[in-house]
Amino acid sequence: MAKKKSDLFEEALKKLQDLVEKLEKGDLPLEEAMECFSEGIRTAQFCHRKLEEAENKVQMLLKDQQGGWESAPFEAVQANSADKG
Repeated sequence: MAKKKSDLFEEALKKLQDLVEKLEKGDLPLEEAMECFSEGIRTAQFCHRKLEEAENKVQMLLKDQQGGWESAPFEAVQANSADKG
């Protein structure tokens, strides 16, 4: 059975947490620490891409001036909120 995308993200996030904990202990040999660091960077990049994909899929429903509802990309809503603040 294929895993859902959210499961892959959750597993990658858990893996990243485990790698950080290993590195924070400070008892790894240099070569192993460098390997963990590299793997952590790759895993963090994967998580970042997945979060960007999710953000791009989010649609906000906004009321238009006539009182009807329209959808807008999440980024446009964020930009408009920043302009008003």
